[in-house]
Amino acid sequence: MAENENGAAAAQPQPVKMQILAQFIRDMSFENIVAQKGVQGDVKPDIQVKVNLDAKKRSADNQYDVITKLEITSKNKENGDPLFLLSLDYGGVFHVENVPQEQIHAYLMIECPRMLFPYLRRIVSDITRDGGFPPLNLDNIDFVALYRSEVERRLEAERANQPVS
Repeated sequence: MAENENGAAAAQPQPVKMQILAQFIRDMSFENIVAQKGVQGDVKPDIQVKVNLDAKKRSADNQYDVITKLEITSKNKENGDPLFLLSLDYGGVFHVENVPQEQIHAYLMIECPRMLFPYLRRIVSDITRDGGFPPLNLDNIDFVALYRSEVERRLEAERANQPVS
């Protein structure tokens, strides 16, 4: 153990501990518009993916709910007709220790969704395949960039709402 200049033992920083306690689909909707409307012929899909994140503290010590919300739309490139719509809220219950309080929000919004992403990707692939489309294999999501853009968006909103002196 390291000693500080007074000869007392200095507290060593503890390693971060993170454990996924549970995973779940909170809400899911898949709308196969092609099947409903009987679209015929060749379609060239244009796929848009919107991602939102949410995290909240649970009543148990060091436990958090983290939800990744996806809105995936597929439209025909040629005429803009919708092909399918997938809405999915996928969550995890995490036990997180030894993360400084000032860093916990970033940790929950970056590291926790990153851990859930492979499972989320598989669900999206299975749902689109089972819905009659080629399986949609989501590209990796840059959760750091997503977090930074949300922080920047909030700062801009705060600046816009400040009274002018």
